[in-house]
Amino acid sequence: MNIQQPLATKNTYGPTEREAEFLKSVENGKYDRQIIAGLKKFVEGKVPDDMKNFYSQEELAALEALKGTGHDVEARMPVKITHHYFEQAKNSKPLQVLVKASPKETYDLEGSPDPGKQMSYSPVEGLIHKYELGLIYVVGTCSAHCRFCYREELIAKKEVERPDGTVAPKGMAQIPEIVAYIKDHNRIVAENGGRHPKTGREKLREILMSGGDPLVLANKNIAAWLAALSEAGIENIRMGTKELAFFPDRFDATFFDMLDKFHASYPETNLRIMIHFNHPDEFLKKDEKGNYIDVAGGGLEWVESTKRAVRELGKREWLTVDNQAPILKDINNDPDALRIMQRELRRNKVENHYFFCGRDIIGHKAFNVPIEEAWNVLNESQKGLSGVETHARLSITHYKGKTEVAAVSTKPAPGVPGGENGFVILKLLRGAADAPDRGKIAILGRNPEAIWFSGYNDRVIYDEAGLFDSPHV
Repeated sequence: MNIQQPLATKNTYGPTEREAEFLKSVENGKYDRQIIAGLKKFVEGKVPDDMKNFYSQEELAALEALKGTGHDVEARMPVKITHHYFEQAKNSKPLQVLVKASPKETYDLEGSPDPGKQMSYSPVEGLIHKYELGLIYVVGTCSAHCRFCYREELIAKKEVERPDGTVAPKGMAQIPEIVAYIKDHNRIVAENGGRHPKTGREKLREILMSGGDPLVLANKNIAAWLAALSEAGIENIRMGTKELAFFPDRFDATFFDMLDKFHASYPETNLRIMIHFNHPDEFLKKDEKGNYIDVAGGGLEWVESTKRAVRELGKREWLTVDNQAPILKDINNDPDALRIMQRELRRNKVENHYFFCGRDIIGHKAFNVPIEEAWNVLNESQKGLSGVETHARLSITHYKGKTEVAAVSTKPAPGVPGGENGFVILKLLRGAADAPDRGKIAILGRNPEAIWFSGYNDRVIYDEAGLFDSPHV
C-alpha cells in the first residue's frame, strides 16, 4: 500500500510568544567528544597513542585493500568512534565488533536500500508516517557509528529511490514543513470524525526524533524541535539516542536545564528518551579479571558518567527512559549478557522496550543471527528475571509493520504438513496506516538458518497476517 501524499509546499514558521520565551532561556553546552572519523587516521597513526593498537596492522591492511572497490567498507558505512567508547571497547570483544570496520561487512551486499519500504510512507521530506506515530530525521550523523546501523543509507548519504521514481539521498526534516504537515493532518482528521479519510489514521499525537542521533544537535536546536512539535499539537515526543553509550557527558547540566525549562513551558507534553545499549559492557565497570563488580546492597558498578546521566533522567517523573537493541552476531547473542543488561537497566528505572531481529539492510548477513536463535537467546536471557524486568519482546520489521517473534516450538507436530520440526509463530504488533491486520498471526515450519522472512517462504502453514503475500519479504 502506497499512502504517500503530495509534498507540502514551502512553509514559513514563526514561534509563538511562549515558544520564543522558552527558546530564549536555553543555553548550549560545550563538548569535546574526541571523535576519530575515518580509517585513514588509524592507518596514518593520527590518533591518540592509546588508540593506535585498536586496529591491528593486518586489519588495516585488509580494509585498505578494499578501498575504492565494490567492497569498500567505508562506502557502506563511514568509520567513527568517540574516545569514551574506545575506553569501553578496548577490553570488550563485543563492543569492538560493534564499532570496528571489518571486511566481512561487504562480503555479501545483499539487502534492501530502503528497509521496511519507508519511502512509501514519507509525505514530507524527513518524515516517515508509517505507523500511528511519525518518525523524523533531524540529523544525519551520530557521535560514533555502529557497523550494523539500520540507517546505513542515511549515515552514508546513499541515494534512495522514491515511489515516484526519483533517486536522491534522504533529506532532513525541517520545522516549517513538519509543523504544517502535522496541523494539516490533524485538521483533516478532526473534520472527518476522528479518522483520516485516506489512511484511516487518528490524530498524529506522537513523534520520534531520530536520525542519526538527535543528541549530537545543540540544546537550542533540540529545544526548537521540542517546542515546535508541542505547539503543533504533539502530545508525546521521543528522542532516540545512543549518546549514553557513545558520550554520556552529553547529558550535562545545560541539557537537563533545557529539559526542565521545556517541561515548565509545556507540562502537557510527555518526553520519552529511547536509548540504545546493546551490551552491558557499554555501561558497566569491570575488575582486572574482566568481571563485573558487585555493589554492596545490590546491583553492579556502572561507569560513573553513565550512571550520573541515568540517575538524573530518573529524577524526572514526567520523562520515561526505554532501551531497545537488535540481537547481533558476536555482539549480544549471549543470554547471560542480555540477562545482566535487562536486570541492571530496570533496576535503574530504564524500561526494556524491544529487542530486534536484524533488519535487511545492505550487508545484513554479516550481522544478523537466525531468527530462531534470536528468540532462543532472548527467551533464555529472561529466565530468572522478574515480570517487570521482562517487558521486552522480540520484533522483526516487515514492510507491513513490526512483527513479534512470539514463540518457537521445537517439538514436531505429527500430521501437520510443515510442522515436522516444530513451529515459529509470528504476530503483527504494529501495522501501517490504521493497522488493519494488527494482532493477526502467521504459523511457519521451523528453519533454524532463516535470518529474514524469505527463509520461511516455503514453510508457511498458516498466514492470517498476510506476511508472505508479497515479494517484498
